[in-house]
Amino acid sequence: MVRAAVLPAVGAPLEIAEIELPEPGPGRVRVRLAAAGVCHSDLSLSDGTMRLPVPAVLGHEGAGTVVAVGEGVTDLAPGARVVLNWAPSCGTCHPCSLGEVWLCVNALNGSAGVHAHRADDGTALHPGLNVAAFAEETVVPVSCVLPAPDGVPLTEAALLGCAVLTGYGAVHHSARVRAGETVAVYGVGGVGLAALQSARIAGASRIVAVDVSPAKEELARAAGATDYVVASETTAREIRALTGKQGVDVAIECVGRASAIRTAWDSTRRGGRTTVVGIGGKDQQVTFNALEIFHWGRTLTGCVYGDSDPARDIPLLAEHVREGRLDLDLLVTERIALEGIPAAFENMLAGKGGRALVTF
Repeated sequence: MVRAAVLPAVGAPLEIAEIELPEPGPGRVRVRLAAAGVCHSDLSLSDGTMRLPVPAVLGHEGAGTVVAVGEGVTDLAPGARVVLNWAPSCGTCHPCSLGEVWLCVNALNGSAGVHAHRADDGTALHPGLNVAAFAEETVVPVSCVLPAPDGVPLTEAALLGCAVLTGYGAVHHSARVRAGETVAVYGVGGVGLAALQSARIAGASRIVAVDVSPAKEELARAAGATDYVVASETTAREIRALTGKQGVDVAIECVGRASAIRTAWDSTRRGGRTTVVGIGGKDQQVTFNALEIFHWGRTLTGCVYGDSDPARDIPLLAEHVREGRLDLDLLVTERIALEGIPAAFENMLAGKGGRALVTF
């Protein structure tokens, strides 16, 4: 038996419970977690913004050590260090055939299966976002693990599985920021901090961080922000004032609220690019009129998982870490136990801190 954070039902409080994991079957591996990041997507699952089967063990951003492998697993052995991949691509659907593995239509099929059972009453549990990382150990398909890169501490390597892939990918793959361009990043959480560092890596000439909390300015500047704006009704005007009344070339929205998306759009220059990373609810409606779409010539794009291919991009990110260009520890503003996850959710709702990291 292992301890895990269980979501009994949508909207219900998380419960720390003992669960019984099966032995790894064919093509599956058992992983002892070193750390798991608390991501806004976990909060979105708990409150019903994202819909997946419950009851479930949440958590999708993690890294650990293989402790057992099932039949047919030949390229991993106990002791191997791995990063969890919560969105494994099938390789056969239409997006995969186009090389857009981040849009794989079958990526979350594993979330519908039975992952484990509660030890107290035998309730069947699903793996939230496939990998159920909010637990001391998990059992996942071999497609849900990737080798942890050398030279990166295993606890911080957990962040590569979501926050860093998403923030880096939003800048480099979706928005395709070029050297000398100006960038605004909305939301200084885990993904936003990764995006700020990535904009600096890309050679952006001016990087404006935007957040509701004045307390995050020092953290944002440490990540690469050259300017800091506290979110308000005048945010777009302030950003234009910082950029010669033009607006930024690129805005990266990491909040998932209609007002933030609209402001990000308004803060980009004519012909600029706005990339939406944040996950908003269906009730968050963003409106534009036909004339402004023509006049401003801006591009608005969604961004799933940073338009990233984990197998391709994690080794690249690790090189940035080893060379000192990417600071994973900077993203972590709190290290907690399983019992601290509900408080971390509350902090996210209140706009506090960067990434909370569950360490085992």
